[in-house]
Parts: sequence; C-alpha cells; structure tokens
Amino acid sequence: MIPTATDAGIDDEQYPLTTQEFLERFGDVELELANGTERIGDALDRMDDETYESALDARFAVYAAVSHRAVGRRFYSDRDPTPPGSPHGPDQVSF
Repeated sequence: MIPTATDAGIDDEQYPLTTQEFLERFGDVELELANGTERIGDALDRMDDETYESALDARFAVYAAVSHRAVGRRFYSDRDPTPPGSPHGPDQVSF
C-alpha cells in the first residue's frame, strides 16, 4: 500500500515520531488503494495523535487509518456466518 520510495523513507526516520512529525514528512504521499487513492495525511487525520516508536508502528497506524477505498468489495465476506435471525441467510436444506 505504501509506495516503495516512501517505505525506504519511513525506515530511514529516527523514532520515536509523533503523528504531527510523521505528517510533516509523509502527509502528502498518495497511497494506491483497491478503489482509488488517498493521502497519508487524510488517513491519519481520522486518528488520534500518538507517538510511533518504530517504522512498523507508523505503518500499522496508516493501515488502520485508510478509508473504505482500501477494501476491495465493501461489506462482503463469504466467510462470515449469517447472524442469528437474519432474513438474508441461506435456505435451510434437509437431507
């Protein structure tokens, strides 16, 4: 999700970094998402301020903050069970 050049930049930073410091360096970077693009700054604006102790912490914050455009097919999963009482479940089959 984060472009390669930005990846290297994130790794080269001195940590800890606050959200504001991270945004000053990477806020304008465009992320390529499944359904469009989003700036890191726009994504992290939805989150509380924190201090990133490592590059991995910063990446996880960005991954957690991106919008629904990062999801391929929104509200879809073929693995979630149907909630009890839902009218949208499969028909019961008797053998």
